[in-house]
Amino acid sequence: MASDPLTPYGNKPMVTPIVNAVNYEYDSFEVLRQITDGEIDGYTYHRDDNPTVRSVEKTVAAMEGAEDCIICTTGMAACTMVYLTYLNAGDHLILFHDIYGANYKVSLILERLGVEITWVEATADGDISEHVKPNTRMIFCETPSNPLCKVIDIAALRVQADRAGAMLIVDNTFATPYHQQPLSLGADMVVHSATKGLGGHNDLMAGAVAGTKEHYNKLWFTRQAIGTTLDAYSASLLERGLKTFDLRAETMSANAQAMAEFLHGHPKVTRIIYPGLPDDPGHEVASKQMHKGFGGLLAFDVGEAEDDAKTFINELKTIYHAVSLGATESLICIPFLTTMLSLPPERRTSFGVKTNTVRLSAGIEKTDLLLEDLKQALDKV
Repeated sequence: MASDPLTPYGNKPMVTPIVNAVNYEYDSFEVLRQITDGEIDGYTYHRDDNPTVRSVEKTVAAMEGAEDCIICTTGMAACTMVYLTYLNAGDHLILFHDIYGANYKVSLILERLGVEITWVEATADGDISEHVKPNTRMIFCETPSNPLCKVIDIAALRVQADRAGAMLIVDNTFATPYHQQPLSLGADMVVHSATKGLGGHNDLMAGAVAGTKEHYNKLWFTRQAIGTTLDAYSASLLERGLKTFDLRAETMSANAQAMAEFLHGHPKVTRIIYPGLPDDPGHEVASKQMHKGFGGLLAFDVGEAEDDAKTFINELKTIYHAVSLGATESLICIPFLTTMLSLPPERRTSFGVKTNTVRLSAGIEKTDLLLEDLKQALDKV
């Protein structure tokens, strides 16, 4: 039998090899049977599995305290795979307004397929009991949320999900497993846009769903059927990013806390949302379910109008005007004009986003450089 591609010389390389093979030769029909019956680890075709991808799946699973994890092409592919795997026509899905905007597009497809959807407001206590129905099958939330960094009590949602016999899915992209472990708080599965903090370098797209082995098997079937398996090179980039993940997450959280404290009470900042601030509505719950800081994202309103926010961003020198988040560089954008474009204009502002709201993702730059950049840009508003 051919040697294991991850240990080609009998000793493990420091970097998982990038296995670009689409298909694999079988040593015998018996080996083929053992692979396809799941008796041994092995590979047949890239859409089924890939050793480089499988390696990073096990790493992310361990980070989330999960039995297993399935990696796919994007964060939205991860969300969509969860919906398609567990929802049927006639089922009721509860979504929170303040989740990543592209979920709105997917919701339109789900409604066309016969799934009933209710959008609810994100509040710290997580009380959505008035929206739960006999046919509620799934509650999907993000905490802290995108883009307003609202915090939802995961344990409280678990209680309500149990009463309805529904699944609880938590998007942990903003918090990352460094700060929050949703599975330990009662979530059935955790979803990530691994493009963001897990990858961390603005050079890959990937999604992840972590949970039990049973969930892995069901999601694997969906991934294999619709063809959302990640390519080996992106998996290698993701694994590389995870090697510095803890260091980056710690620094980003410290930078976000420092910038939030600087912006709090600034005369040009008319609202700031960051769970690390003691007077933030989500601070109490975040202090209970998050640890080692409050994440690298914050949202705030600049001045009174969209042009104020544009002027501020245009004057920034160290912080980059770009979408995405969780990168080594600090990134800032106006969600109304970028991440929420998939929503109708009236929906973008219905749950608290304003035309002058900015979302800031802290990077790993020196803190004093970031504070000075904020100060000089706000001085020009």
